Amino acid sequence: MAGFKDLQVWQKGIDLTELVYGVCSQLPVNEQYGLCSQMKRAAVSVPSNIAEGYRRNNKKEFHHFCGIALGSAAELETQLIITRRIYPTVDVDASLDLNDEVQKMLSSLIKKLKP
Repeated sequence: MAGFKDLQVWQKGIDLTELVYGVCSQLPVNEQYGLCSQMKRAAVSVPSNIAEGYRRNNKKEFHHFCGIALGSAAELETQLIITRRIYPTVDVDASLDLNDEVQKMLSSLIKKLKP
């Protein structure tokens, strides 16, 4: 397997993080330390956990960290849905679509890595 930066799921996780930062820029300033902070942390967690697990050089640990990344993606999905409901003028569709794709890719990778 190539390095973690060559993994499509990691690359899409980086793209997702950029999209989420764009969503956060549309939110009111009072959300900077609330919903925005939570979404940024969850988004950053996805590619970060993929990278950390990959670098552990252990299939079992990579599997574990991909599970954490998947959990962060689910957390982010929830936060994006909340954003859509509270701030209907903020466009979260692209972020939700890419997040769904990342979750599917992670689920597939986790199945392949299953001990």
